Amino acid sequence: MARAFTPKVVTANHLLEGDVIYLTAENDWTRALSEAELITDEAEAQLRLLEAQSQAQIAVGAYLADAKAGDQGPEPTHFREEFRRTGPSNYAHGKQEAKLEATANV
Repeated sequence: MARAFTPKVVTANHLLEGDVIYLTAENDWTRALSEAELITDEAEAQLRLLEAQSQAQIAVGAYLADAKAGDQGPEPTHFREEFRRTGPSNYAHGKQEAKLEATANV
């Protein structure tokens, strides 16, 4: 028996910078998962993935990631996607550095 479709977001890595990016409903890319399009239809998800894969000048490695609706927009349902969203784990830089700076200025 086939598994029921669960909501997805389209995610990839930015070609030049390597950052994790997400496809929005407006067909733009964002670095904020909360701004990503949450896709609830399987056929639509496949079409959006094809659209993302056609944007090779911006994004590489596009795929569908499980997500759920949250208060602030889509949220990851798997550890891997939470890990990708928060940035590198080897030392604070990029997203983690910005978070540390914001916390220090409070």
